[in-house]
Amino acid sequence: MEQNKNAFREGIRDGFPIALGYFAVAFSLGIAARKAGLNPFQGFLSSILNHASAGEYAEFTVIMANATYFEMAFVILVTNIRYLLMSCALSQKFDTGTFFGHRFLVGFGITDEIFGIGIARKGALNPWYHYGAMAIALPSWAAGTAIGIVAGNVLPASAVSALSVALYGMFVAIIVPASRKDRIVGGVVIVSFFVSFLVSRIALFDGLSESMKISLLTVLIAGIAAAFFPVKEEDGKEEETEYGA
Repeated sequence: MEQNKNAFREGIRDGFPIALGYFAVAFSLGIAARKAGLNPFQGFLSSILNHASAGEYAEFTVIMANATYFEMAFVILVTNIRYLLMSCALSQKFDTGTFFGHRFLVGFGITDEIFGIGIARKGALNPWYHYGAMAIALPSWAAGTAIGIVAGNVLPASAVSALSVALYGMFVAIIVPASRKDRIVGGVVIVSFFVSFLVSRIALFDGLSESMKISLLTVLIAGIAAAFFPVKEEDGKEEETEYGA
């Protein structure tokens, strides 16, 4: 029980800067939500259930186009499909005794940044760490959307654009330490940047959504890296822990 409390507090600590970045970015989402006709409560509910900026932008665009529910479901599935890969990766870090309910809830709360701080932790993943990060980051994301709707278009576009820079800086802060500790990880990150840039300039891939491009490149690059630089068995051993309580 004490171990779970400590993990929860650590999750809140690591999730605090994520929450700040989320609030800023979600504020601009709120402006888009207002244009789609959503009120603050609807915007809050949308963001507490959909934790991806691309997915929500797509959602609001579909609403403004008066599209069908099927079209909305399909668009959000495509834009958020990368989280399936993240869920698979995190599932490998759980202790074998972790309950299915914990796995389900952690999967529900996966975002790019929460995934990043979770996958970077050493040893078996305690779901209470994710709960701590989710407890502060996700409400901030939803509150930012609701307040953005209230504010409407009062702020100039330049101010809203400046606020969104915080998210990119936060993501860089996640990958840089891991790259400095491991040259292989650093090399994979550099290759990922380079290949992503090339794909963005090739007309053949223009028909794919950004999320689909990210998903395909993640599978390809991670698969090649795993084949050529596998993690040794002894490096993957983890402490036996119990997270069922």
